[in-house]
Amino acid sequence: MSDKDKDLTNLLDSWPYGDGPSIRKISGVDGREKIQVRVCIDSFHGILQFESDGRPDGARPHSREFLLDHLEDKYRKHMEKGGVPEQYRLTHSQCKKIFEESQMLYHRYVILLQIGDYPRVVRDTTRNMRLFRFVHEHALQLEDRNHLECWWPYILRIHHTAMAMQNLGEGGLEKALEELTLCRKRLKALEPQDNETFQTELERSTEALDQMEKELLALKPESPVDKLEKEKLAAIAAERYEEAARLRDKISDMKAHPEAYKDTEEASEDAAESSDEPAEPSAPEDGEEQS
Repeated sequence: MSDKDKDLTNLLDSWPYGDGPSIRKISGVDGREKIQVRVCIDSFHGILQFESDGRPDGARPHSREFLLDHLEDKYRKHMEKGGVPEQYRLTHSQCKKIFEESQMLYHRYVILLQIGDYPRVVRDTTRNMRLFRFVHEHALQLEDRNHLECWWPYILRIHHTAMAMQNLGEGGLEKALEELTLCRKRLKALEPQDNETFQTELERSTEALDQMEKELLALKPESPVDKLEKEKLAAIAAERYEEAARLRDKISDMKAHPEAYKDTEEASEDAAESSDEPAEPSAPEDGEEQS
């Protein structure tokens, strides 16, 4: 390759920084999808590129898609030979390499989250959680064993956020809300750590879930009972007590006999669907550094 072919000027000029989206998907010369990120660090311009599938750097450690796959293969063979889990240990050198693989996946799923590729975010976070567990169970050194544990609040939040957004895109608002509830349960179930990063990420995750839930609930159509409750409060505020009492009785009747008001509720939902729908909540843009 000549020096002229190595020059990136034309490629950079064809994709000016700050002029439109800074992330794009392309088809590589090998036919595989790649993700490119246009960057500018101080006055230095460039383009980052990684694989959409498989290992982000395109490598195949030990002819496997990921180093984790190779190490899990070794563990399975160890067990098949009559070994016990406590005898299978990852050296510090192996842990260092698998931490690098985890970091690659982290950088990719942060980008995928920003462009709304939620199925791949779920895929990558699922793999990284598997990696977290494997290292914690098998690392020889205590420091390596606990190296990734402080990131559990963060990765759980991103995983369930992506699941919620995926469900929302398929019209499953209730399922999206259920994902947030499940995430809260998993966060509460985490073993407490005397670690500043863990505490910070736990607080950030809780706040992010609260905000996302608020945005999702805003998408729910207002039920007839909700509307009457508002009318009742307005009547009380205006000292129209007879009207408030009438509304109170109607609300009680609607709650006691919902089947009698089913047509009213369906009509309300149809009206809500035909009106302008509020924008979907945006997924968080996360860029904190996982180490």
